[in-house]
Amino acid sequence: MSTSAIAFNRRDFIRTSSLVGGGILIGFNLFTACKPKVKPPIDISKLNFNDFNAFIKIADNGAVTIFSPNPEIGQGVKTAMPMLIAEELDVAWNNVYVQQGILDTENFTRQLAGGSQSIRLGWEPLRQTGATARQMLVNAAAAQWGVDPSSCTTSEGVITNGKGETLGYGDVVKDAALLEVPENVTLKSHKDFKIIGTDAPNVDLNNIVTGKPLFGLDYKVDGMVYAAVVRPPAFGQRLESYDDTAARAMPGVIDVIRIGDKAKALTSGESNNWTVALANSDKVVVIAKTTWEALKAKEAVNAIWVEDTPLESTDYQDKQLLGLLDGKKFNTLRKDGDIEKAFAQADKILERTYESPFLPHNCMEPMNFFANVTSDKIHLVGPVQTPEFAATAVAGMLGRDAKEVHLEMTRMGGGFGRRLYGDFVYEAAEISNTIKKPVKLIYSREDDMTAGTYRPAIKYRIKAAVKNGEVTAYYLKEAAINGNMYGLIPNFFPAGAIANYQVDVASYKSNITTGAWRAPYTNFLAFAEQSFFDELAETMEVDRIQLRLDLLQKVKGTTDERIEYSPERMEKVIKMAVEKSGWGKKGAETYQGFAAYYCHNSHVAEVADVEIENGIPVVKKVTCVVDCGIVVNPLGALNQIEGGVIDGVGHAMYGDLEFIDGKPQSQNYDRYRLIRMREIPVVEAHMIQNDMAPTGLGEPTLPPAGAAVANALKAATGNRFTAQPFSKFPELMKVPAKSIIG
Repeated sequence: MSTSAIAFNRRDFIRTSSLVGGGILIGFNLFTACKPKVKPPIDISKLNFNDFNAFIKIADNGAVTIFSPNPEIGQGVKTAMPMLIAEELDVAWNNVYVQQGILDTENFTRQLAGGSQSIRLGWEPLRQTGATARQMLVNAAAAQWGVDPSSCTTSEGVITNGKGETLGYGDVVKDAALLEVPENVTLKSHKDFKIIGTDAPNVDLNNIVTGKPLFGLDYKVDGMVYAAVVRPPAFGQRLESYDDTAARAMPGVIDVIRIGDKAKALTSGESNNWTVALANSDKVVVIAKTTWEALKAKEAVNAIWVEDTPLESTDYQDKQLLGLLDGKKFNTLRKDGDIEKAFAQADKILERTYESPFLPHNCMEPMNFFANVTSDKIHLVGPVQTPEFAATAVAGMLGRDAKEVHLEMTRMGGGFGRRLYGDFVYEAAEISNTIKKPVKLIYSREDDMTAGTYRPAIKYRIKAAVKNGEVTAYYLKEAAINGNMYGLIPNFFPAGAIANYQVDVASYKSNITTGAWRAPYTNFLAFAEQSFFDELAETMEVDRIQLRLDLLQKVKGTTDERIEYSPERMEKVIKMAVEKSGWGKKGAETYQGFAAYYCHNSHVAEVADVEIENGIPVVKKVTCVVDCGIVVNPLGALNQIEGGVIDGVGHAMYGDLEFIDGKPQSQNYDRYRLIRMREIPVVEAHMIQNDMAPTGLGEPTLPPAGAAVANALKAATGNRFTAQPFSKFPELMKVPAKSIIG
């Protein structure tokens, strides 16, 4: 198939979306929705289904249930992963009922939502699952007819032999389930896809818009009580004592307890579970009959906290990170050539430092989890991105066998990396184990924003050498809180394009808990690098787009197996972004900024359009071009593209979390600034169409967004931004008089 593009048009759809990626996309065709006599579909969720395998059940009438194994955080895998199975099973999508799978380590692998890898890693295995089931159904039908299976064809759940006789999947499912599983099956050619590549609305759409229980907060069982936890108000504090007299006297309160002993096994260093991110302090828990009663009584607990480790402030951390950048203690992740020699011989040298703050995840649904620990089993239900890790940790914490843990996943009201870490799961399990009751742990918004596991504050220093009009050296240094970029990132662009290239990292250990935040590390590194390349082009007095294209030419044909990105695919998204955005052709009233970035196996280029309104630069539009291989569900893909861009723009403009003496200075949205609906730019999405296997999409459009906006703001104001959020520097937002007049 020749490379082309899919463009998205919104005129046939009504949209609601969250302010960040992974939100809800609601699409209705207006003409269909207005028809007065549309016959309601059969409720296939109520049919009696026959077990076929771990993924598939087929009813006697041919309706199919497909289990989606991975957690659904709004990234659309609960729709897209079953589409892969249904395609090769060869059934009509409107006859498919999708159900969330439970944690099942015997039948499923990598039941995890993270790294934008679910579709990429499920592409072959899930299609193989569908194709294998289809072949077994054909074999069963062929046995009934006494014909060769190769003489049979399938279409939308119906098997046809050479004589034109037919059998539905429901007619042969019981026989098929008893057959030997074939080892080698043939997958469809891409040109024969009927489901993959077509728009499929979110399978939970009806339940979402009608308020059916889907999310962790919705889950209830008889006899369940509610728990609210009193945590240290500052990182570095621990609980010394507490007075619960007033809390116990409040309506609905059942008990007030202290937890932490069990969790210490997870924080003592004995656990190798990377999803454990817990403070060392004990906590006070209020148990009540309702959520409101638990949350209100929590406020009445008089807890005494003492300093356990130093209480850190943002100013102090900034000095530590700058000290690391100025120092000499680094871990070198990649080194090509001799940067020192290249800098010594350079005609020009450009060096800049870029700074980013801590960020909370701000999931629309605060952390919560259900636990019921009994002598028979540990029943866990709720929103978690790493169910297997959570189950293993709970079993270890309580001294139980992991096989005793039954974990069910609910749909999540956002994840963005926060729910990779199961502190709220462990708390719920320890509470239930203590009180011997089924319990729902609930976080308030303040709990959610102050309990920890933030995007770490990071600083980058980039230095480049220019000799005879060529970039001869590139030196990237990273100083980060509690860790450093993962090992693949040094092999992203511009690795391989510059002969003398080095990436060094250093880390400062803080007691503030940190973790993955949508597109870890690259969410800020892309801003730093792509802003730097724009300024480098200005320093070299060359075209900023051409500079990037010229560097990509140097990587084509490389034999360096470490290189992660494709220069050819990156070149295509860049050229299409230039074309589709009208780069350089918008006139004097539109200021454009460009960025291109590779991460999570996908290539993205973005152009931001900024206009001046009432003397203030405003982001009006972002044109986004993505190469993520075959697009399984274009409608879902559009949701991810838009969400990532909006998330990237919003947090680059406004996101900021500071600390004073270990205490977060923002506890709710009255102090923490998110992008508003009126500020959201138009996002025009284009996708490169090819026959390559799917790659990530939940994260890749976020990293370049901040850089595209920053470069557009430079065009509008003449000022460069080297720190986020941009709104923190109003003096740089000032527009020259000629721009306002123009």
